[in-house]
Amino acid sequence: MDEKNNGLQTSPERDLESPLAAPEKSRWERTWPALACGAGLFSDGYLQAVIGPVNTILGKLYPNSYATSAAAQNVSSIAFAGTVVGQLVFGYTSDHYSRKWSLLVSTGILVLFAALSAGSYGAGGSHQGLFAALTAFRFLLGIGIGGEYPAGSVGCAEASGELKVGHRNRWFCLFTNTQIDLGFVIGTLMPMIITAARPHDLGLVWRLSLGLGVIPPLSLLYLRLNLKEPESVSREAFRHGKTPYWLALKFYWPRLVLVMGIWFIYDFLTYPFSIYSSKWISVIQPDAALWQTFGWSCLVNFFYLPGAIFGSFTSDWMGPRLALMVFVVAQGVLGLIMSGCYEWLQKPEYIGAFVVVYGVFLMLGEMGPGDNIGLVASKTCATGIRGQYYAIAAATGKIGAFVGGYVFPVIEADGGGADTLHGGQYPFYVASALCFFSAFLVFWLPQINQDTIQTEDIRFREYLVANGYDITGMGSAEWQEKRAMSVGGGHDASS
Repeated sequence: MDEKNNGLQTSPERDLESPLAAPEKSRWERTWPALACGAGLFSDGYLQAVIGPVNTILGKLYPNSYATSAAAQNVSSIAFAGTVVGQLVFGYTSDHYSRKWSLLVSTGILVLFAALSAGSYGAGGSHQGLFAALTAFRFLLGIGIGGEYPAGSVGCAEASGELKVGHRNRWFCLFTNTQIDLGFVIGTLMPMIITAARPHDLGLVWRLSLGLGVIPPLSLLYLRLNLKEPESVSREAFRHGKTPYWLALKFYWPRLVLVMGIWFIYDFLTYPFSIYSSKWISVIQPDAALWQTFGWSCLVNFFYLPGAIFGSFTSDWMGPRLALMVFVVAQGVLGLIMSGCYEWLQKPEYIGAFVVVYGVFLMLGEMGPGDNIGLVASKTCATGIRGQYYAIAAATGKIGAFVGGYVFPVIEADGGGADTLHGGQYPFYVASALCFFSAFLVFWLPQINQDTIQTEDIRFREYLVANGYDITGMGSAEWQEKRAMSVGGGHDASS
């Protein structure tokens, strides 16, 4: 976005309003806050992926009351609705109150409702009551997941700004998106292992699989209790003054709309493709044991990891914008190839080829928007509104995932069902078209450099000053005092 389009003028005061130098810290002191903030997204990946196998198991346990009812779709998709609520609520609290305490509250919600989901029960043994309870707990669990995005990812991005130049993007990606993808793998691996060990006790399998979701958020609790607010938040927050929402909207709305659109498309494709992979594989190999079906799904999800890991490095080497564009186009091209070859890929004897090609398709998505859309959202706006900006973009993505969970079966049905040629091809046709459209949107994004967080804070401050906003109330009292001293013995920074 060009500065002149926002009324932004360069001025001699620009250097005076640059962020003050942070105190010297060791490498570990700079690294662990990013890890503590971002790694909680493992819970998102695990809790969203595990519901695919759980859905399959419930369908087998209750073929009449569950598999043919709306409960099957509600249980697999309702967490996305809760996530949207959580993202918007915690986006506000992370900006206006605290990144740290927003994270701690979301952690508590994750632990509580992951446990309650595993213990879901209907009064008097009612199946419908069980499904209703599981649906309600999954919604509330989603609120906790939602808190990990604006508080955790934003905190991780801000903490990564203190890491070595040239390595900042990769650490953000490794601590956030790679954690989600690792969660996807473990979220299908655990049901596979438990099913192989107890194939005739599927009630234990689904409850234990959900209950293990308690462990990831608990493992981060100690680190999060010791977190401090990022330095940039201490400088730039609007907690002691009125947030200039109207000015922020005028300044950032074009790029926010772009980020929302890209994230919507990415989640619309990624979550349904992962959740329904076990269903697809069961169609190709209908006589396979249940644990084998879950095993193939785990292998499919494993392809996310090399994409996320390698993509984290290309994000530094190529820049987030170019990397996102190149790999989302490659994903679209491969989707068209899969559509053309699906006649052969759907045959049981080619199940290995299907999984590999399908996995590469998902891997390219991680190298492109998977790694980079969160990076773009967290680094293309000023610190004072970053939590809410990020929350709106991420919530739009989860709406895409929620919509995709309902639309995906419709797309299959329009082609004749998942067990038909066109039913298998149609989702890949749709995916490829959306990938190409996403690449078009990326073209209009701003360039993102290693120091974009700092430069965005400076640009937005100048814009606020140019439009008559009093910036002296921004940040903590300590930073206000330091800022006043830095501009010349206590003179008003906005003068």
